Amino acid sequence: MDRKIPIGILGATGVVGQRFIQMLERHPWFEVAWLAASDRSEGKVYSEAARWRLKTPIPALVAKMPVSPATPEGAPKVIFAALDAAIAAELEPRFADAGCAVVSNSSALRMKEDVPLVIPEVNSGHIKLIDEQGWRKKSGGYVVTNPNCSAIGLVLALAPLHQRFGLETVMAVTMQAVSGAGYPGVASLDILGNVIPFIKNEEEKMEEETRKLLGQLNGARVIPGAFAMSAQCNRVAVEDGHTESVSIRLKTKAKPEEIIAAWNAYRAEPQKLKLPSAPERPVVYVEANDRPQPRFDVDMGAGMTAVVGRLRPCGVLDWKFTVLSHNTIRGAAGAAVLNAELLKAKGYLG
Repeated sequence: MDRKIPIGILGATGVVGQRFIQMLERHPWFEVAWLAASDRSEGKVYSEAARWRLKTPIPALVAKMPVSPATPEGAPKVIFAALDAAIAAELEPRFADAGCAVVSNSSALRMKEDVPLVIPEVNSGHIKLIDEQGWRKKSGGYVVTNPNCSAIGLVLALAPLHQRFGLETVMAVTMQAVSGAGYPGVASLDILGNVIPFIKNEEEKMEEETRKLLGQLNGARVIPGAFAMSAQCNRVAVEDGHTESVSIRLKTKAKPEEIIAAWNAYRAEPQKLKLPSAPERPVVYVEANDRPQPRFDVDMGAGMTAVVGRLRPCGVLDWKFTVLSHNTIRGAAGAAVLNAELLKAKGYLG
């Protein structure tokens, strides 16, 4: 590319907004040109507006940028959105209506019939729903979303099995990191030495989004996957990385070596297109009987790989296993950046 595409970040001061900034610092296709956040940050330079929470420093150019009002006027035509759902429901349509490509991490519009919910390795063809959106027809703008942070790791592990053997039943129990609650997240006296067996709307999102992601595009809508799905979600005292204990029943019987081979051999369009943020291996099976663990495995593939382990027979369904994914990289900012790369490769970003 002769020139990088300027992008804006809505919700730039939050944890996911910071991940966007970190991941885009040396991106070969995109460059941060505009930042917006809440009214209390408006007009400040970014280094004063944001309480930086990541281990790498704020990029020097971004640190000096002013925080703009969260309105389409003056914004670039490509927007990464890291907003609370209630705010996203209002702002994202406004930006799309103004002709912006909105690549969203929010749950607000994920389940709308004409909004693609995309993991590029799983259902890249669903981006065609963009052309059904009223914003697209009116102004050229549109909204594309990535899934819930816990659904992404799960679906990356399920997709190779669904394609090869078919899914009949899925049951998942999550142990979700505190960074998934944003900052300051969960109060220390609530989470230390504790497990909180409730995350608002999380179980519903996992169940609905998993079926949409593994569904089939049929013209102007997605027919959800026909398998049964149940999720139970818990918050645990881990900084980064969502761990999930999963049990499945397959339509076609499979041997353990066949399942492991399906995971390790899995490659899809992002790998074929060599998208900049795509991991070489989107799913990796680890043989050790006590892995994956967040402390050791969460950064595999620069945080973009789903790590699977502990495959064994299930006494109720067919098989059970553990999957780990990085919730603020693969589960949030990295997922949206990869979606934007797919959109660019498919001609949706000019």
